Amino acid sequence: MTSESQRVLSVLVENESGVLTRIAGLFSRRGFNIESLTVGPTENPSYARMTITVNASNVAIEQITKQLHKLINVIKITDLSETSFVDRELALIKVASNSASRPEIIQIADLFRGHIVDVAEDVLIVEVTGDQGKINAIVHLLNKFGIKEIARTGRVALSRGAKIDESKIIQRVPLRMVTST
Repeated sequence: MTSESQRVLSVLVENESGVLTRIAGLFSRRGFNIESLTVGPTENPSYARMTITVNASNVAIEQITKQLHKLINVIKITDLSETSFVDRELALIKVASNSASRPEIIQIADLFRGHIVDVAEDVLIVEVTGDQGKINAIVHLLNKFGIKEIARTGRVALSRGAKIDESKIIQRVPLRMVTST
């Protein structure tokens, strides 16, 4: 019996159009639901880093990484779940408010180091950044006021420290055409 757990993959890819579609399609064809997916350029604009959160067993992750290797634009895959890592998520939460509830909502936002980024007559928008547990906790507390809308970015993550355990990296160096001058 293989148990599923939430896994966080960091995938370094070439920063080109169509790469996101191919990777998302790979997960879809294998029947895996991506819980969250973030992507953006790295310190080198030629590359992008994808942070993919998925519920999968060890066997399934192994199959997924083998398939990711076959994609030409994939440079490096790291299963961050197997290392020590830092992750953050941003959430914007639109909460129903009135003159009586507004101070308590502001106090909750302050406790979570959140910010009120918009105020209207009947709603506040709270911005909060943190790990999934923190985001889930503030959502739980704000539920009693009536959450109108939530927008969450999904996880972004990096391994801790200067170097990660190389045994946890699955790396493929793309073949480049060498031309002589």
